[in-house]
Amino acid sequence: MRGAKSAKWVAGAAVIALAATACGGSDNGDGGKKNSGQPAGYVSIDVGEPQKPLMPADTNESNGAYVIRSLFSQLLGFDSKGEIIFLNAESLETEDSKTWTVKLKKGWKFHNGEDVTAQSYIDAWNWYANVKNKQQNAFWFSDIKGYADVHPDKGEPKSDKMSGLTAVDDTTFTIELSERVPYFNYKLGYSTFAPLPKVFYDDPAAFGKKPIGNGPYEFEKWDHKKLIQVKAYDAYQGPNKAANKGLQFKNYSTVEAAYSDLISGNLDIVRQVGPRDLPKYKTDLGDGAISQPYAAIQTLVPAFYTKTFKDIDPKVLQGLSMAVDRDTITKTVLNGTRTPATSFTPPQVKGNQTLDSDFLKYDPAKAKELIKAGGGVPGNKFTIQYNSDGGHKEWVTAVCESIRNATGVDCTGDPKPDFPTDLEARDNNEVKGMYRGGWVADYPVNVNFLKELYHSKAESNNGRFADKEIDALMAKGDKAESLEESVAAYQEVEKALVEKMPSIPLWYYAINGGHGKSVSNVKVDFHGDFELTNVTTK
Repeated sequence: MRGAKSAKWVAGAAVIALAATACGGSDNGDGGKKNSGQPAGYVSIDVGEPQKPLMPADTNESNGAYVIRSLFSQLLGFDSKGEIIFLNAESLETEDSKTWTVKLKKGWKFHNGEDVTAQSYIDAWNWYANVKNKQQNAFWFSDIKGYADVHPDKGEPKSDKMSGLTAVDDTTFTIELSERVPYFNYKLGYSTFAPLPKVFYDDPAAFGKKPIGNGPYEFEKWDHKKLIQVKAYDAYQGPNKAANKGLQFKNYSTVEAAYSDLISGNLDIVRQVGPRDLPKYKTDLGDGAISQPYAAIQTLVPAFYTKTFKDIDPKVLQGLSMAVDRDTITKTVLNGTRTPATSFTPPQVKGNQTLDSDFLKYDPAKAKELIKAGGGVPGNKFTIQYNSDGGHKEWVTAVCESIRNATGVDCTGDPKPDFPTDLEARDNNEVKGMYRGGWVADYPVNVNFLKELYHSKAESNNGRFADKEIDALMAKGDKAESLEESVAAYQEVEKALVEKMPSIPLWYYAINGGHGKSVSNVKVDFHGDFELTNVTTK
């Protein structure tokens, strides 16, 4: 989802890490309680400007994901430990991991009063998957039979409906997959599988500005680059019903500005504390300080379409990986708030393994040797793209210095002003060298960190890595007879990735955030998101 994240791509990282703060906003707490009228009973949190309009299947970054999850509910979700819980679904059953039967809870409504039915899901999924609609997360529906008819590799779609989706009655439908996928139920926990009301199809562009969902909150307003406000939906029937009256997602130009507002009482929750305040935030916040690891990883991703990395020998990437002193950077620049990565997946997901690869260990001599053996980096230099508003400058600089000192390869940062600009450059194949990839779990299985990033057709494969051997190994894992066998097969995929190096794993994330005294019951879930529906005000 992940994240994402959640929602998928993560905006921040560094000593501050996953702070999803897009540029804009106000350094003096614009929209805060004391000077801009936060409604009584509402909870405020620093969440920046979403990259795109608020549509479930066109959101794969952490800013938009927070808002989407407040407005929409899909069939199922995950508890704080990553275990499946039912939301809109009453049950989800399969006998062969190929045909799945969904029964919905009766009486569930969209915020405009329309019933949520089986057809609400079928119509939405067909629209999301259709190549004409250009949804970023269309690939997530590729397991469903008939996906190729609505989303061909080339040309116009043959149909506007996937043959694998069938309504049995108003509250029951079946999902037939092209092949069995043992982990498919976990995928359904991602918010991109949310349903849509009929009004959506009248004007999708307008809907994305003022969405009507079926989740715990309903949309109130979007003051661009300042805040998004939602209010609790009283008729919501899910287990995650709001314990507060509403939410404000507030945008700040820096993480330091958000923290200042937290201390002054103009903000309730800050997702990550910046470098300046990290040494003192536990003292400042007391019981309000939060520090815990979660299912996310920081990587460096080569853009394989560039002159620098097109047809690059994997030995060069392996050498660059060995030139990064992860231990020193995480202990110093990142103040011990990160853990060096030992694989492409974080410890919190099923199937995580320690690869014990030399390519993930610091060895300047071997690094230089591998780069030379692979033919070197064209021009002996490259750049690392990152978003300036996420606190990445310090660690990107440190990584470049480590590579330069170890190998003589020149490395410099390529800052973009904010997270949306960074993402647009990735989406449009405009990255000049590498980009910093921060990925948070959408569902707690190793597949999410492998297939969604490194399959040749994956929407979030912004480095455009393509390898037939890797695709074939993934297909084998998808066809396994059980979840356990599928997870084991993807562990083999991960071992093969070490020889291909589609990215350079750096370190695992941890939350270093907190909340003020005016809220309580503040907790973080398995993929690092604050469980906002549980937060209460004093």
